[in-house]
Amino acid sequence: MINLFSAQIESMSIHRVGNKSRNESLFISENPHELSDELKPLIKEYFLKSFRDKEENYYHFVHENDLEFHQLYNLATDIFNNPSESHTVSKKITQLLFEESKHQHIKGGEVYVVYFENMLLDNEKVSAIGIFKSELKHDFLQFEEKQNNLDLILQQGVYLNKLDKGALIFNTEKETGYKILSVDSNKYDTKYWLEQFLQVDFFEDENFYTKKYLKFCENFAKDVVLPAEDKQQEVLFMNKAMNHFASNDNFNERNFLNDVLENPALEPEFQNYKTEKAPKYKVEDLSDFPISNTAVTAARKKIKSVINLDTNVQIKMDFIKGDSAEKFIEKGWDEDRQMFYYLVYFNKEEKS
Repeated sequence: MINLFSAQIESMSIHRVGNKSRNESLFISENPHELSDELKPLIKEYFLKSFRDKEENYYHFVHENDLEFHQLYNLATDIFNNPSESHTVSKKITQLLFEESKHQHIKGGEVYVVYFENMLLDNEKVSAIGIFKSELKHDFLQFEEKQNNLDLILQQGVYLNKLDKGALIFNTEKETGYKILSVDSNKYDTKYWLEQFLQVDFFEDENFYTKKYLKFCENFAKDVVLPAEDKQQEVLFMNKAMNHFASNDNFNERNFLNDVLENPALEPEFQNYKTEKAPKYKVEDLSDFPISNTAVTAARKKIKSVINLDTNVQIKMDFIKGDSAEKFIEKGWDEDRQMFYYLVYFNKEEKS
């Protein structure tokens, strides 16, 4: 889990890359940029806001042969080993980005290479390297006094509320390719940033395992439990799955199935579904792993425990205990109306 509040910008370099396939130029600044006290908090917020708002999906540098052949990994290591040389290394990073700016859809823009201190990652202070890129320019109005009138001037600039592209490389897990976060607000060139420039893959830790397995369970509920049972049982399955993860520090698949699957006939269906879908969700070998509470909390917020009925009625089930759907909701069939119904038990109506 990251905390960016105490992060400090120690140095920042600004360069510009164009699109190489369109013969656009590369501009390298001779010296690092000296941030004023007025600009520093604004720029820090511009760089880091997107990472605070984004779910923590970590990556790491990978190379098919060895990390020693990964250019960006080596450049990041150079900065971590000698922060005073960060501007010199930033030129090489920008050159590397320029070399990958070949597809016709890739936009040119400013590149910022920033060295941070006092990042908090899993409650430990670490240094970090930020590589950011601003691509889209926005119109804004500027005003100038001329004699007795205000003159209106149309200019273009960077919108500080939204970062176009960015990566934070944390000075931890060096042996496996560092821990990295990435954001990309512009989806027209997704392979360019992650695959071609950063050359990263998912960092497989308890956060990764927990998210992947819960996503797999969510789709099992939708694809298998719902057709075999009904929406109530689909919701009940996911509530039980979430509560199992929330109440355990370590995941064991046998214990999970015993706790969550009430219908024994669904267990072979679960195993068949896992065999079929495992590569898609990267859960082939996942049967025992430590559980990330952060990932469980994030996943719980996304799960919709709602039954939508064709009579324009919704039943929303926001349960702390997974057996609430069984205790307080009954499903039946009304012969006179020839319709299904839900019977809901309660003590009193809660005031909103």
